[in-house]
Amino acid sequence: MLTVSKNIFLPESELVERFLRADGPGGQHVNRTESAVELRFDVINSPSLPDEIRARLLARHDRRLTGEGVLVIQSRRFREQARNRDDARERLAEIIRGVLVPPRKRVATRPTRASKERRLVGKLQRGRIKQTRSRKPDIE
Repeated sequence: MLTVSKNIFLPESELVERFLRADGPGGQHVNRTESAVELRFDVINSPSLPDEIRARLLARHDRRLTGEGVLVIQSRRFREQARNRDDARERLAEIIRGVLVPPRKRVATRPTRASKERRLVGKLQRGRIKQTRSRKPDIE
């Protein structure tokens, strides 16, 4: 069971792990052991996730999310399979924790008079700089 927060727990049956051969350092041993982990979690069909959290996860448009709504996390940072497994599970929990708090609504604001004036002064200065570039120098 993976504990995400005090209210959300993911049972082992919802996590699908696949072990792969990792690239990177390790010499000849890396060609024989499957130490990398690919963790799959079906966001759409998971009964453990509340509906609003599921909607926020799907709305993120994360590249790790497949078209079928499966979140795929690969971990190959460590040489040991157990550490990669723990790393993948912790990353999954962090992704879900990231959407637990709903995003704040943006409050529309208007620019102040001073900021408008600063913008216009900057535009005038920039225009003058560009005008001096087009003039030919006086040769006397």
